[in-house]
This record gives sequence, structure tokens and C-alpha cells, in this order.
Amino acid sequence: MFTGIVEELGEVIERSDRHVTVRARTVLSDATLGDSIAVNGCCLTVVDFDADAGWWRADVTQESFDRTSLGDLEPGSPVNLERPVRLADRLGGHLVQGHVDAVGEIVEPAPDLRVRMDEAMTRYVVEKGSITVDGISLTVVEALDDGFTVAVIPHTEAVTTLATKGAGERVNIEVDVTAKYIEKLIGWHTESPPDRAELGPLGART
Repeated sequence: MFTGIVEELGEVIERSDRHVTVRARTVLSDATLGDSIAVNGCCLTVVDFDADAGWWRADVTQESFDRTSLGDLEPGSPVNLERPVRLADRLGGHLVQGHVDAVGEIVEPAPDLRVRMDEAMTRYVVEKGSITVDGISLTVVEALDDGFTVAVIPHTEAVTTLATKGAGERVNIEVDVTAKYIEKLIGWHTESPPDRAELGPLGART
């Protein structure tokens, strides 16, 4: 679980069809094999690293390449990096899973960011709600029929990849997971709710 507060701008050293290697320092300060690190909002697992040399490597499945913009990365590409949140940390952004829901396209770059996305995903986007763009926790200014807009403050633009992203570039989108759970629960109740007499404590069937 992450918060969408980028800790460090890393740089891609190498990308193949099976893994990505990233130059970094901050996120390696307490790294161990098997740790999770979010790369542009994608939760990846550390499979090899050298903290002294300042690099780490993650395996990437074809599913991840197909469902995210990781396939667009090339040597020299900057990437947003974040370690998982600890229970004692402040939740500066919002709860982010690191599971990309869709790949959007930048229509207007920061600071007046506008992103186009699959219209099927726009039902999860609400004005003043939280949304994750390339691993960055942002607040929706306007929910549109084909996407959303965000007002990016100078600090966020300066310390993330949004400073280098232009119109037409792809970004990873993660919507608020709470909205998806609510939708499923409502659908479960309205489509084929079980007979309440058949349910015991906490909804268990008797």
C-alpha cells in the first residue's frame, strides 16, 4: 500500500521484455530483496539491487506491460518512485494500491493537467476526489466525460515526472479503490441479493 507521495525521481537504466532496472538512492536506503517499490504507480518487487552503486531491478510480467505504460520506458526515462507506507507514517496523499486501472493520455500538460481516459473508468472520478497519475496522489478539479483535470502545484510538478510529460504521452491511472468496492456491493444487492433468512452473522450462509 502506498500514499501517492513521490519520494524520489529515479532513472531507467535498462528495460527488457522481462525486467526493468532503475537508478535510485532514497528508496534503497533500507531495501531488502522482495520489497515493493512503486514505479510510476506500478507496484513492483525488488529482485536484485546494489545500494552502494545506486540501482535496483524488478521483474515485469507481460500482463503488467499490457496494462500499464511501463512498456514506454527506455534508458534515461525518469520515473516516480515510492516505498510502501508504514503504519507509523503520515498518510500525506491517499490510499494507493499500486495496481493500475487504466492508461490515460495527457491532453494538456501540467500545471493545468488534463488527462483523457477510458470512458468506462470515468464513473469512478468525482470532483475534489483523489486520483493517482503515474503514482502521484492528485485531487480532481473537474470530472469530464472522457477524463479529468487537475491543478498541479509547482512543487509537485518539480519533483515528479509531470515536469517532463507533454501532450500525447501516456500515464498510469489508479482510481480510488473505495469507489470500486462500493460499486460491487451495490451491484450485489441490486442484481441478485440472497434471501436474508439464509444469512447468518456477518452475511455467512446458514
